[in-house]
Amino acid sequence: MNNFKNIPSHDRYDVVIIGGAIMGSSTAWFLSQNSDFNGTILVVEKDQKYEFCSTAHTTSCIRQQFSTKLNVEISQFAADFINNFQEYMNNDIRVPKLAIKSFGYMYLAGDEDFAENLRNNQKVQAASGAATELLTPEEIKSRYPFYNVDDIKLGSINLVNEGYWDSITVFEWMKKKAQENGVEYVENEVTELIKNKSGDRICSIKLASGETIIGEKFVNATGPRAASTSKMAGIKIPVEPRKRYSWIFKAKSPLNRDLPLTIDPSGFHVRENGWGTYQAGGHGAYDPAVDFDDFTMDNELWENTVWPILFNRIPQFESLKLISQWAGHYAMNTVDQNAIVGPHNIIQNFFFLNGFSGHGTQQAPAMGRATAELLIYDTFKTIDMSAFKYERLLSGDKVIEEAII
Repeated sequence: MNNFKNIPSHDRYDVVIIGGAIMGSSTAWFLSQNSDFNGTILVVEKDQKYEFCSTAHTTSCIRQQFSTKLNVEISQFAADFINNFQEYMNNDIRVPKLAIKSFGYMYLAGDEDFAENLRNNQKVQAASGAATELLTPEEIKSRYPFYNVDDIKLGSINLVNEGYWDSITVFEWMKKKAQENGVEYVENEVTELIKNKSGDRICSIKLASGETIIGEKFVNATGPRAASTSKMAGIKIPVEPRKRYSWIFKAKSPLNRDLPLTIDPSGFHVRENGWGTYQAGGHGAYDPAVDFDDFTMDNELWENTVWPILFNRIPQFESLKLISQWAGHYAMNTVDQNAIVGPHNIIQNFFFLNGFSGHGTQQAPAMGRATAELLIYDTFKTIDMSAFKYERLLSGDKVIEEAII
């Protein structure tokens, strides 16, 4: 139940969040339940059905196998949040108890360069307490006999708090609890960000329905549309929609154990989906920015590329039946494939929550909490996200994440 209206109840709010999917709703919930904040919050979402947002098209998996300590820590908090979801939701008995289905991620290195990358990443992960293991081809085959490992140099897997989680339930309850805490959601669209005369502050927004809404602080949580939203404030950020395809298929001969989310050297991935079905994903060799409303499928990609790759890696997938397919969008940060979090360097009441490059859903709990902390305290109180600040885009101080899927 969304309980959305079209027109805000008031003409002034302390915080205006533009975008009400999982990032915006995470921020709204963390902000509204913090006893140090007693202001008003408006969330403006253009589509209350969330039909085309990245949240609705997610693989809904979580991993700690990143190359940077910060991203590992972000996912570790998310894992704790998921596994203790009812407790985080103030022990509300209406909220379901959740758990991660930890079938793990299996990175497969087809050459020595990527094998060395996995070794380096594993050191970072282990230093942060992640349970990542490196496996020889023989060890992979022993644990998962269905893989063809003839061309594999090394594997990397973590079976602790890595795998599938119910991101839609988490999103829906964050939104519902935020609304119960007094956060107002409207189905509308921001068409203009209005600055003061000196240009160092956003004063208000203009809605598609014609209203002008005054605010103190504004959050850009518009996913693949982030650059378009920022442009209304005269700010350029390197975030663009990149199309990602997903396929659900049924195997004539299902595997006799859970399939880790397997990242093939080709770049395509496949994972357990339950009941003899599996989910594959990836993109074509040509990966341009696309229009915000472009969700058309590449119908030849499955037959000509993906299925042969799956069959090569898992010969038991020789006979498959395609059940469904869809395209979604990554909000790709083209500079370093990492988040942009925090205020603009000049317009300091305009906050970024953008550029997650495919790992945003699993990072939403930590990112929503971090943004709420900035809005309340002007600093990070838990995980220090300052490495993701906007200024790095100007200085060239990149935070490179090697483990992008």
